[in-house]
Amino acid sequence: MNSLRALNSEAVLRFGPYAFHLQQRLILEGDRPLRMGGRALDILQVLVERAGEVVSKDELIAQVWPTSVVEEINLRVHIAALRRALGDGQNGQRYIVNIPQRGYSFVAPVEQVPAGMLVLFETVQRHQHNLPARLTPVTGRDSIVGSLVRQLPVRRLMTLAGPGGIGKTTVALRVAELLLQHYEDGVWLVDFAAIDDPARVADHLIQTLELEVGTTLNVLANRHTLLVFDNCEHLLERCRTLVEDLLILAPRLSILVTSREPLQAVGETVQRLASLAVPPASALHSVAEAMGYSAVQLFVSRARARQQGIALREQDLKAVREICRRLDGLPLAIELAAGQIDALALVGLQAQLDNCFQLLTQGRRTAVPRHQTLKAALDWSYERLGEREQTVLQRLSVFKMSFTLDAAIGVSSCAVLKPDLLAALVERLVAKSLLSKDQVNGTSRYCFLNTTRRYALEKLEMSGQQRVFERRFSHYISRVRRASGVPLPMELVE
Repeated sequence: MNSLRALNSEAVLRFGPYAFHLQQRLILEGDRPLRMGGRALDILQVLVERAGEVVSKDELIAQVWPTSVVEEINLRVHIAALRRALGDGQNGQRYIVNIPQRGYSFVAPVEQVPAGMLVLFETVQRHQHNLPARLTPVTGRDSIVGSLVRQLPVRRLMTLAGPGGIGKTTVALRVAELLLQHYEDGVWLVDFAAIDDPARVADHLIQTLELEVGTTLNVLANRHTLLVFDNCEHLLERCRTLVEDLLILAPRLSILVTSREPLQAVGETVQRLASLAVPPASALHSVAEAMGYSAVQLFVSRARARQQGIALREQDLKAVREICRRLDGLPLAIELAAGQIDALALVGLQAQLDNCFQLLTQGRRTAVPRHQTLKAALDWSYERLGEREQTVLQRLSVFKMSFTLDAAIGVSSCAVLKPDLLAALVERLVAKSLLSKDQVNGTSRYCFLNTTRRYALEKLEMSGQQRVFERRFSHYISRVRRASGVPLPMELVE
């Protein structure tokens, strides 16, 4: 079967009930196309052209991702998707076999047949999805993507939550791509970002699904479909009601939500999306070691796209780490920073980070407005806060490190914001992904992302209250220090 390696682009390969049209990157089962992502097709082509051989995992990764650093789990996710799409293991038919410690092998017989007349896409059943074409690889999200792909068909309602710029939509779309072949009636992206009126939510869904005006949601009752509800944070109540109704109406329906705040819907599983991994200072001994961290991978990948031939050197590692750390490992911020590499170079970029909201202003013109700049992403969250939530966010920005609720109350409470109310507002900011909350030795501690804190501090300065609350912070620290008799870290008191 080695002769299959020299195939021309018009070749058609047959195996089982499938025909793989290489030129059109199309797999047909009869006249029905299999819904499959581009990477999965790349992997399948390598395996089919070398049917009967064992192709190592490293070799597959090198051929399918020649310019990217990816983890092995990414390959496993795609292999699993391929097996599902092909019905591998059903009715005794096997296609892709894992050879322990060696790699993968395509074990079904493959034959090359004359291409004949090329299949016209117009004659093939229409792909049932509206997912946008992905222009760049997804970096550092293999683990959570794999988890969502496995869980979503079973749990049915999952919400991907996190702050603006963390990459929720990117992850959701990747999950949707990998599940294309699982849902018989398609996968549909429903973006609510452009809608402010809750009364339009159901109509927007119907319009996105390209249903006739006046159609009711009952049409979905028997559909095996995945809906991706993107950007729901400003329509929480209506989206919550809609998804609860849909899941009762359509038992084969699954819904993946992205939102800066969970819906609090019945049956909802919430998955918080973390920042990309930033290397510690101890991981800067070699370029290879630093490139093992997803924040660095993304920065280098986007910098190379901006400036061909750029190479990461050992003398660059401290600057790159500092850029990624100061930007909290936020994919949006890192992408925007890497986009400035040709104008400022690394040293200039690092020096300008104190002015990050002015610096990071040149995003992709094709992106939605809230993703074109870092400030726009934060504006989107801030403008949807209540007045008291905005006030608390501003006042808490005087904390340079993590803090307890007692500290927040000691610095920020007043006659209007009494302790009980302030505690509730702090939790609301956590729910809206503007603060993070962790348990440390049994005590809840709250923390800002660096970028969010800087944004809130600018708002506090604009309010004319910055010096007032910096003094209150200093007085609180002094009282705690006197009461404990233990000096506090200098970064808290400087």
